[in-house]
Amino acid sequence: MGIKIFAGRASTDLATQIAKGYGVPLGDVKVSVFSDGEFQPSFEETVRGQDVFIVQSTMPPTENLFELLLLIDAAKRASARKIIAVVPYFGFARQDRKDKPRVAIGAKLVANMLMAAGVDRLMTMDLHADQIQGFFEVPVDHLYASTLFLNEIKKLDINNIIMAAPDVGGAKRANSYAKNLNCGLALCHKQRKKANEIADMTVIGDVAGKDVIIVDDMCDTAGTLTTAADLLIEKGAKSVRAFCTHAVLSGPAFERISQSKITELVVTDTIPLKQTHEKIRVVSVSTLFADVIKRLIHNESISSHFVIS
Repeated sequence: MGIKIFAGRASTDLATQIAKGYGVPLGDVKVSVFSDGEFQPSFEETVRGQDVFIVQSTMPPTENLFELLLLIDAAKRASARKIIAVVPYFGFARQDRKDKPRVAIGAKLVANMLMAAGVDRLMTMDLHADQIQGFFEVPVDHLYASTLFLNEIKKLDINNIIMAAPDVGGAKRANSYAKNLNCGLALCHKQRKKANEIADMTVIGDVAGKDVIIVDDMCDTAGTLTTAADLLIEKGAKSVRAFCTHAVLSGPAFERISQSKITELVVTDTIPLKQTHEKIRVVSVSTLFADVIKRLIHNESISSHFVIS
């Protein structure tokens, strides 16, 4: 039994590092693009009887998701023994339920498409909603960036830490960090008029004189994050740092981060950073994914990577 690691075009750099961490070269994939934009990926080496790991985050454009589906289908038709989709950032995860009438449950649809394509297992990180694991009828390895972020927070060597959630939905995550680091917890409560636009925000908890660390699963337009950071400073916080797994960073995100009072934003490389920024630092998840792949192949426990949820 052999193992081969391949990458979609959206995650080539991360996949290269994962393959290096595992100890194999990255597999050869060629993508032919037709004049009208249609594309056809192909494996340029045999995968017959192999355990095939396909690394591809599914952030926009939707071609990233469709390329992953085509690669899974190609591996199945080329007689791969098992096909494991490594999706560091699982797109459409914000559509995990019907939050208003006449909308799709996009995360469930994506799960159905991945299973229909022929995936045997999914490996992902920090899903926007934990219940998405239940949308799959195949095993899901749901990893947490907290196993990396906790070490980074400890390296800061700050004694006056208080954890903060940028919204009520992130309270459980922030509370888990607070318990692990034996520190206090603050909550930012926001009210939205519409998506990506905050109408009002308040802080629950005493942050005066504290070094605040905000944790979240993703940073999209950075509206919530920067509004929370500025408000926390207004309430007397000494400094505000943020740890967000997925650097979506769309629209005015970089401009907002530049203009905000946030000291530092730490993200992972589940999504390639669109541009460098003096306030943004990237922590790689490649070692974590490489280790989990090793444990999976050797039928070893991966529970040690579930430090926090």
